[in-house]
Amino acid sequence: QVQLVESGGGLVQAGGSLRLSCTASGRFFNIYTMAWFRQAPGLERECVATISPTGGASYYADSVKGRFTISRDNTKNTVNLEMNSLKPEDTAVYYCAAGPYSAPTVRPYNYWGQGTQVTVSS
Repeated sequence: QVQLVESGGGLVQAGGSLRLSCTASGRFFNIYTMAWFRQAPGLERECVATISPTGGASYYADSVKGRFTISRDNTKNTVNLEMNSLKPEDTAVYYCAAGPYSAPTVRPYNYWGQGTQVTVSS
């Protein structure tokens, strides 16, 4: 069982930066692929980025490539999302997720955090 808690959301102006963090409790954090998803009102939850258990491989959605960076620290059971050059269309609730393999879809992520709001003003 893994519990995930996100932090770091907030309100930022367009062009600004935010850093989201997700802390995991429970065992075997270092065997899970970790991911960040986001969901804006009226839209489906979409995958923003994923990172492999060792941190050696990552995936980014085209919409955030070059602006967002995912990283993890297996010694601290944390995964971070550094977001730069933020745009109003990045506004959403951001969720941390853990699963057995990388995929840009809600499946196969078994564990989810409660979400943190990111609002980018124009």
